[in-house]
Amino acid sequence: MDLLPPPAAGDAGADDDLPARADAYAATPLLNCLLRELAEPVPGPGDRPVYRLPGGGRLLRVRGGRRPAEPEVHAAGAWHRVGHTGLVKLVAEELRRHTGLSNHELPAEMIDSRDAVAALLAARARATPPGDPYLRSEQSLLTGHSHHPAPKARGGGPAAGWLPYAPEAHARFPLTLLGVREDTVVEEGDTCPLDALGTAPPGYRLLPAHPWQLDLAGRELAAAFADGRLLRLGTTAFDTYPTAAIRTLYAPDRDLFLKFSLDVRITNDIRRLWRHDLLKLHRTDTAARSAFAALTGPAAWLSDRGYRTADFAFEELAVLVRDGLRAHVLPGATPLLAAALAEGFDGSPLDGHSAPEAWWAAYLRAVVPPALAAFAAHGVVLEAHLQNALVAVDADGMPVQALYRDAEGVKLLPEVSRAAGWERLVYCLVVNHLTEIAAALAERHPGLDPWPAARRELARHDLPEIADLLTAPTLPGKTNLLLRWTGADGAAARYRPIPNPLRDA
Repeated sequence: MDLLPPPAAGDAGADDDLPARADAYAATPLLNCLLRELAEPVPGPGDRPVYRLPGGGRLLRVRGGRRPAEPEVHAAGAWHRVGHTGLVKLVAEELRRHTGLSNHELPAEMIDSRDAVAALLAARARATPPGDPYLRSEQSLLTGHSHHPAPKARGGGPAAGWLPYAPEAHARFPLTLLGVREDTVVEEGDTCPLDALGTAPPGYRLLPAHPWQLDLAGRELAAAFADGRLLRLGTTAFDTYPTAAIRTLYAPDRDLFLKFSLDVRITNDIRRLWRHDLLKLHRTDTAARSAFAALTGPAAWLSDRGYRTADFAFEELAVLVRDGLRAHVLPGATPLLAAALAEGFDGSPLDGHSAPEAWWAAYLRAVVPPALAAFAAHGVVLEAHLQNALVAVDADGMPVQALYRDAEGVKLLPEVSRAAGWERLVYCLVVNHLTEIAAALAERHPGLDPWPAARRELARHDLPEIADLLTAPTLPGKTNLLLRWTGADGAAARYRPIPNPLRDA
């Protein structure tokens, strides 16, 4: 099957050839990984960039840009199109030769990711997107992580098991309510919002659960249901909406985010609320909350206020309580997921904006200062990537505020070294975040160079690392393909140098 470029934002139904569209969506991030982590550019004429693959010296060419597509391999004196299945085979062969390691799991994940996209495309054709622009942005990501080999994999299970809970399919559903016997409850922080979700019988505490979470952990919880440590109490009277993180749900009626454990690999990690992360949650969230309280601008931190679980299923039943939006978003502003701005969605303020330079300068003023100030003044390393940043825009679509989230991804100095923390911040904020927004803006406005403005914004901040950031030939690009192939821990980070656009700005 030949690859097609992913449809433009708002044009997802323009091509009726669903398999080809699924191939195209799945191939783009896989190609990005291959080109960043293994391939070497081959200089030469032509409108399609050519790369040499190190394993056997094969030549690969693609339709270029931030969404590479239409891969072709040179053989027998001619270029031959490679479909998604062939691309997976090609990548696996190159990785085996490059690393000397075999991996049967990752190719299956790549195929699962592509099949998930096909299921999502079919489901979206029958679904109605949320009317609220914030929820629409959270549920818009058909490509997802732009540099991951299998960003939409859902654990390999049948689509019927996960599709009812998929944000990309515009899902909404009530929470399952459980009663947990009081003597088994473990909690820390402010979990009062959980008690307002329903009513538990005497001797029990209320614990909401993600329905998919219960499906996945059914066998492990059977004994607790049988002996009365757990009770089923029905469902909430209101719906929740899965956000881009999949396991984090938003309840607009209560203005509350809840984050759950899911025993499914999504991108690099099994998305469980791990005990070691929960036990340090209060410390990291307090540090982030204090850092944002000291800021002079409008940026906000969505606090992970506390968690509740049961001692007999500490990770399986854990639920984390996160601040809602209304107390934090500026009056009259509309929060939007930064990742949705990069990918595109119906109603994006990037579409047709008449003042792209002013929009970009306002965006930089919103998202850069809080991340740098948290690091410089408080030793807080935000995971400031696209999925952990919300950007609130005014009635004209201009950015006016950044909201950051997810204490689980926060690192603190000196628990990590300053050099390691800075490298992580540069990757998350500049490479993962600003690079993608800049490219999306430049695509809509040919001739716009977004990097001089980014350089000016970064140069305003008095950090000793800034001078090197602005002059270094390279930036750290995370190697998700190699991380997954070599079986590295999901929280690990290894980087390959990539060209620094700030240097020449």
